[in-house]
Amino acid sequence: MRLSHTLTAKRKHLIVIVGPTAIGKTACAIQLAEALQTEILSTDSRQFYRDLVIGTAQPTPAEMKGIPHHFLAFLPIQENYTAGRFAKEALERLHTLFAYQDVVIATGGSGLYLKALCEGLAEIPPLPPNLRTTLNATLIEKGLPYLTQLLAEKDPIYYETVDLNNPKRVIRALEVCLGTGIPYSTLRNQQAQTARPFNKITIGLTQDKPLLHKRISLRVDAMMEQGLLQEVEKLYPYKTTNALQTLGYKELFNYMEDQCSLTEAIHHIKTNTKQYAKKQMTWFKKDKNITWFAPDDLPNIQTHIRSIIGTTQ
Repeated sequence: MRLSHTLTAKRKHLIVIVGPTAIGKTACAIQLAEALQTEILSTDSRQFYRDLVIGTAQPTPAEMKGIPHHFLAFLPIQENYTAGRFAKEALERLHTLFAYQDVVIATGGSGLYLKALCEGLAEIPPLPPNLRTTLNATLIEKGLPYLTQLLAEKDPIYYETVDLNNPKRVIRALEVCLGTGIPYSTLRNQQAQTARPFNKITIGLTQDKPLLHKRISLRVDAMMEQGLLQEVEKLYPYKTTNALQTLGYKELFNYMEDQCSLTEAIHHIKTNTKQYAKKQMTWFKKDKNITWFAPDDLPNIQTHIRSIIGTTQ
């Protein structure tokens, strides 16, 4: 089955493919891009970094099949790239793409970055300048569990979705909660009333938990065979950067610092990735506009997309 579209169509469509890590979003996006003869915009906040190749499962040139990918491997490891900046630059890129495409595909597991692109983010009020310094000092003095417990008290909703092993995200949420008196989740859920020049079609990929967990374990094993440890060793001098507060890298840094064995580190990667997949699904399941499919159900995904595009021209 092949989808087609004409350059004369007035309405522009952004097909957004979401789902938990390791579900097959990249492969699905590439197959759809082939069928639609279009391009792909990455919204995976870790695949933005050009040195995080294996650990973020960046598609290889062979896997990309000649399809242009935007916002993939374009940042140095030291760059701190925000969701707000991404939304601005991605909208500018879409404006260019929609000049000659009626359909563009966006995919990635970073819910906040997708939200920023498709809806906009609420403005965060000014925060006390010394609050982050205080929280970082507390992290050193009392440890991350103390801060995550504080987050559970101040913002139980965000506590259920955030990566609790990521101190920067925990501290950022607490900074907002303590600095504004408003839960971080409340501010994040306030939609900025900014019109978007496209119709969003959101496809969710899902699978039974045992199958997804097996996919995650197999992918971690494959990453190790591809040289993930060697990639992490090269990045060790940058281990404190925001980009490297990431699954697969943190656990192997712990191994390099003799905090655990390599076998234990690999086990921790698998366990933490499964927990992260659960949090991703919690985030995406809140969006009632997502239509869910099995990751290999490309014919029905194509039919669904064509039925919408055909009625909105």
